[in-house]
Amino acid sequence: MSENRTPTAVLLHGWPVTADHWRYLIPALDAAGITAVPVTLPGLGTAPDSDVTDFRKTALAEGVRARLAQEGVTRFAVIGHDWGATVGYLIAAQAPESVSGIVVEEEILPGVDVEIPEAGRDYYPSWHGPFNRTPGLAEKLVPGREAAYYGTFLEQSAGPSGLDPDTLPAYIKAYSSPGVLNAGLAYYRTRSEDVDDIQALAAQPIPTPVLAVGGRHAMGTAVAAGMATLAADVTSRVFERSGHYPAEQEPDGVNPAIVQFLQRHS
Repeated sequence: MSENRTPTAVLLHGWPVTADHWRYLIPALDAAGITAVPVTLPGLGTAPDSDVTDFRKTALAEGVRARLAQEGVTRFAVIGHDWGATVGYLIAAQAPESVSGIVVEEEILPGVDVEIPEAGRDYYPSWHGPFNRTPGLAEKLVPGREAAYYGTFLEQSAGPSGLDPDTLPAYIKAYSSPGVLNAGLAYYRTRSEDVDDIQALAAQPIPTPVLAVGGRHAMGTAVAAGMATLAADVTSRVFERSGHYPAEQEPDGVNPAIVQFLQRHS
């Protein structure tokens, strides 16, 4: 297959949302002449293939790179949300010659020690990480209670602006599918390996330009502060009405910020 020659952006959403997280961004990219390639990481809203057993983020990054290579996508930007941003950073660290820029939306990577500002601490949950990492706990408590589990996290992490009322039940339905709970938990249960992998890379910050996108009512400025420990060129944008989902909550501001960043770094 021939190599891509038009500006391309690979989109990696996080937990617990689906590719619908990008429903406002993709048309904006298309209008700017940027080809959008949404990729669903294993288990993030759909059950993973049976041969996917390694949920270390380095392994997931290698899997995305292999898929893109098969499709002839050899030069691209990465737009990642939540876990998708961790994987996006690792793709750039593994193959800097392939990645023109990274958008990190609402993620503090494992092992990065920064504090969420007060406006975010008022809303962004702290319970889900320890809960998801505790062996056997979620497996006993969540089945049959998916609406309470995922719904509580989504509502809290969205902050006061909330999410589209039609989106919330769609996300809950996707994550209630067989195999999705255990895969989602696996993202959290490789934390020690992920911390080791990322801290080893922090000694040499990547040169790839980064746009750090935070929601004031979630991670906010901590997104950029965290990425500044891993990358040499970080631009920060914080969106005042957003929680953990700026691309959904403030597309009128997020879309042009991302498009302009990608146009500068294509």
